[in-house]
Amino acid sequence: MEQIPQSGLYYPNKIARLMMSALEDIMGKNGVNAILNLAFLPDLIESYPPDNLDREFDFSNLSSINAALEEMYGPRGGRGLALRGGRAGFAGGLRDFGALSGAGDIAFKILPLEAKLKIGLPAMAKIFTQVSDQRSTVKEHDDHFVYTMHKCPICWGRKAEKPICHMAVGLAQECVKWIASGQDLKVYEKTCFAAGDEACTIIVEKKPSS
Repeated sequence: MEQIPQSGLYYPNKIARLMMSALEDIMGKNGVNAILNLAFLPDLIESYPPDNLDREFDFSNLSSINAALEEMYGPRGGRGLALRGGRAGFAGGLRDFGALSGAGDIAFKILPLEAKLKIGLPAMAKIFTQVSDQRSTVKEHDDHFVYTMHKCPICWGRKAEKPICHMAVGLAQECVKWIASGQDLKVYEKTCFAAGDEACTIIVEKKPSS
């Protein structure tokens, strides 16, 4: 695996810490240490980013961790771990960020599903745009929403034949489940910088999976 150059774009320490803690819960401390060594990030072993919103965690670090998951466990195994890490990262603290915390209120829960999505998805995009260099936007279509990451920390500096931002998809899946009060909606990545596209886009279908 090749080292990914620094991007000069940053995530807040807190979100990076949540993601790494989520991976540790799934893989154990030794598993995460092996991933960090493979990702050229030995300084993070036993020293996760601090629990604050300072923008100090370079996009290349998160991209390297995701590349190392794939390198160590193969494309399929790495994808599964990244999805689980994204889901656990959201459940472990991201859902309490800003406007998203209101999705747990009774007044929000009784709204129709589409109304929840119209409020909740832009709230998620706004959080990432405000606290990180991951500028995100949401566009509504007849039967789905498109969540766009105009700069992506998951695949920064990588090349692939198909979309590889599995950790972002896992996070979006758990976020949508939270917004939709537990209903399962289809959430998947359609385009990806790593595959040569102009942006990374995640599709959120409006109707629950049957």
